[in-house]
Amino acid sequence: MVEEGDTVPKFAVNDSNGNKVKSTDFKGKKHVIYFYPKDFTPGCSTQADEFSTEYKKFQDNNIEIIGISPDDVDSHKKFCTKMGIKYVLLSDTEKEISNAFGVWGMKKFMGREYMGVTRSSFLVNEKGKIFKIYPKVKPAGHAKQVLEDFTK
Repeated sequence: MVEEGDTVPKFAVNDSNGNKVKSTDFKGKKHVIYFYPKDFTPGCSTQADEFSTEYKKFQDNNIEIIGISPDDVDSHKKFCTKMGIKYVLLSDTEKEISNAFGVWGMKKFMGREYMGVTRSSFLVNEKGKIFKIYPKVKPAGHAKQVLEDFTK
């Protein structure tokens, strides 16, 4: 996993509209990058909804929100429409970004082991440096916690 103080790994993937988005697009901007396992699942829907609810406050503080999962562009587009998401969702189908951040790996659920994304968030300053990492996020209340940590 990347560590606090590291520069954000470079990436270039498609967003929910099929547009190419690069890590350098956020240079000079504060942003939160949050990784989540799958569109339309209960925890991921809670997390997306809370970031959407707090979106105006993030904008007022000049903070970009970037959600990333292994889902494809079509799934993200449907998820954005259903959930009213106005921020960027990136499609990491090849798990390149997830691997670069160290959030792709073995998971366990109900006695079953499988590969997947560990729900994690990374707060990034204007210089592209990660200044806070949440390695295992609980969706409820996370957006408010992130906003508080940015505005301390």
